[in-house]
Amino acid sequence: MPARSAELLSAEGPFGALLPGFQPRSGQQEMAAVVEAALARGGTYLLESGTGTGKTFAYLVPALLSRRRVLISTGTRHLQDQLFHRDLPLVRTALGVHPHCALLKGRGNYLCLHRLARAGAEAGPGLDRVRRWAETTRGGDVAELEGVPEDDPVWPQVTSTSDNCLGRRCEHFDHCHVYRARQQALQADLVVVNHHLFFADLALREDGFGELLPGVEGVIFDEAHQLPEVASDFFGTTLGRGQLTALARDLRLVLAREKLKAAGPAARVDALERLAADLRLALGRAPGRLPWEAAAARPPVRRALDDLRRGLAALAEDLAGLAGRSEDLDHCARRAGDYLGRLQEIDGDGRGAAVAWVEVTAQGFVLRRTPVDVAGAYQARLGEAAGKTWIYTSATLAVGGDFDFFRRRLGLEEADAHAWPSPYDYQRQALLYIPPGLPEPASPDCHAALLEAVVPVLEASGGRAFFLFTSHRALARMAEDLPDRIPYPVLVQGSQPRGRLLEAFRRQGDAVLLGTGSFWEGVDVAGPVLSCVIIDKLPFATPGDPVLQARARALEAEGGNPFWTLQLPAAVLSLKQGAGRLIRGDDDRGVLVLCDPRLLSRSYGRRFLDSLPPMPLTRDIQRVRAFFAAAPHREAGP
Repeated sequence: MPARSAELLSAEGPFGALLPGFQPRSGQQEMAAVVEAALARGGTYLLESGTGTGKTFAYLVPALLSRRRVLISTGTRHLQDQLFHRDLPLVRTALGVHPHCALLKGRGNYLCLHRLARAGAEAGPGLDRVRRWAETTRGGDVAELEGVPEDDPVWPQVTSTSDNCLGRRCEHFDHCHVYRARQQALQADLVVVNHHLFFADLALREDGFGELLPGVEGVIFDEAHQLPEVASDFFGTTLGRGQLTALARDLRLVLAREKLKAAGPAARVDALERLAADLRLALGRAPGRLPWEAAAARPPVRRALDDLRRGLAALAEDLAGLAGRSEDLDHCARRAGDYLGRLQEIDGDGRGAAVAWVEVTAQGFVLRRTPVDVAGAYQARLGEAAGKTWIYTSATLAVGGDFDFFRRRLGLEEADAHAWPSPYDYQRQALLYIPPGLPEPASPDCHAALLEAVVPVLEASGGRAFFLFTSHRALARMAEDLPDRIPYPVLVQGSQPRGRLLEAFRRQGDAVLLGTGSFWEGVDVAGPVLSCVIIDKLPFATPGDPVLQARARALEAEGGNPFWTLQLPAAVLSLKQGAGRLIRGDDDRGVLVLCDPRLLSRSYGRRFLDSLPPMPLTRDIQRVRAFFAAAPHREAGP
């Protein structure tokens, strides 16, 4: 008997009448049938759905028809909002079903009434707008308030984190937007969360949300390829400069309110900010990831760490002497003690089950202790939630049709796996260009050669390109030199928020956007405005990455080969994500430019090429020019 979900997504189904231009996809119908059966019988499933298959409808239709409580987790808050506010209402209308659905985000996405009441001039000019909005909002989702950017300094002042939330001790708890959102989620038939929130619950068992996972019967992870890295963050221990300065800021306000400015803790607060700044200075100017042993062995860093530990201990002791003065003060005391414990844990024995390391950014740092084996920690937590249906779906789960790499990372060796290729006609719509004569990426001549290779491509494409890099350093060099060589606007990641950058790219119509990691995935620009994707080199992880090194050592100890079983498959999946930005619709046309000669000179290059959609390959710039010249239209998209 055919699956009902597949029938509904056929030409005779309701979506054709509701959506102009709806085209039935065999891959979408097959995936929907698999999801329908999975939700009925339970088990674990890996579903790779190529770009354009329509995986969102393929899992939403059977989820809404299943009469089961389903949790859907997406990769980002943006995708979460898109799924809940655009896709879900459309599918419910098409099916004529109206189960209770809820959207649940992390606490930092909701207005905190307690912190709003205590916010002052330091929150900035956006505070008045937030206060006016607070009088009318029902849900408290900060995304409701237009005109106050995500990076406005007011938001950290009027939202909470797991560190500074008072929980049930808060005087506003009965009206708390976070608590109310969680209560609505507990009563819903379908709940949309994001991966960070899912793992925060799994790792931290936060009050209120910890009841949600046991009550659902099916869990669907969209953009599931992101899960191993998100799990690494949440199953580890972190302490960053931002947390330390936030504690100092909150404590300074509390002490002022309690009229304790002259007390000992006030001096400790100033010292805490200084100690955090001293540690950042000791770590050096260059951003990057440093092994803990190498970083902590430097005398300036060792002194700064010891000073920070003593400063946190002294602050915690002073605050303990003020116990009971106020809930805010008591909570700051607990935070100081917690941060001291984290620092001691990270600064302990870095061998064995976890690896300690330091991430240095332009202005800050994060001290980390990350589990070497994420699969063990993940499966241990999922063991408490057995008997459900677990569905992992993404456009990039398999390497050359093989799911083993993703299986190993999360301990999903027994999962059933299915894959559906993209329905787009890459033979007609796309061209793969590997420029001839480029040196190896490590060559000192690489940047100059890369610049000479991409300029004629961008001239042929009329701009309209994403230029994706594997490092910020390479991006910065190209940002300096490229604008003088092409007549098109050059937009650079970091010059403005990501959303505004994409808006400018779409609006200008002939721009070249230079980006790194965050532009390799989760970006959907359809139409002729994006007609070329250039990738500077194969996206292998930095060999000196501390986590990679620790996992490589663990694999070698088991007799494995780290390059073939860890580094290569991770790079292949990253390349698939970057290449996936090019063709986003049936009418799209574009050129994918891969500027790494190792694709053809090394034996492993075939693994990359075999994992890309089947498109013609050329090394002739004249063929690139002919491809763009044959485009039916060149006008920019909306």
